[in-house]
Amino acid sequence: MSKKNIEKFKIGWQEWVALPGLKIPAVKAKIDTGAKTSALHAFDIKPFTKGRKKYVRFTVNPLQGDKTIFIACSCPIFDIRNVMSSNAQVEERYVIKSMLCLGSEKWEIELTLSNRDPLRFRMLLGREALYSKVIIDPSKTLCVKKYNRDEVSNLYF
Repeated sequence: MSKKNIEKFKIGWQEWVALPGLKIPAVKAKIDTGAKTSALHAFDIKPFTKGRKKYVRFTVNPLQGDKTIFIACSCPIFDIRNVMSSNAQVEERYVIKSMLCLGSEKWEIELTLSNRDPLRFRMLLGREALYSKVIIDPSKTLCVKKYNRDEVSNLYF
């Protein structure tokens, strides 16, 4: 999405998104303008070095309540940041960059990696990822794409 001629589109307070660079065809994200940076549920988070570059290896369960579907990922580390979690604890997190697909639109975002197992959503889309691209209607949900349980599961097989 270029910065010139940006046409904003409407989204609800939760939306299905894809992260094709991580091979995640669908993950339900909560739109969270209170969060500066976006966050992705990840576990088994381990840094490693390849050549002179630092990477992070992690696993994602993209669908809440379904531990049978998991994606193994590795990405260059973009940054390491201290982030205040929803329970007001400061947590050091790896930050990666990933392409985000929301409907027919695509753009690169920053994602922090954190175990979101106890939380309802596997991903938060923070205000930096959404800035100047969307109009959020908090009374709406799934404005861009809707999946039933079978449809979204079939995307992983």
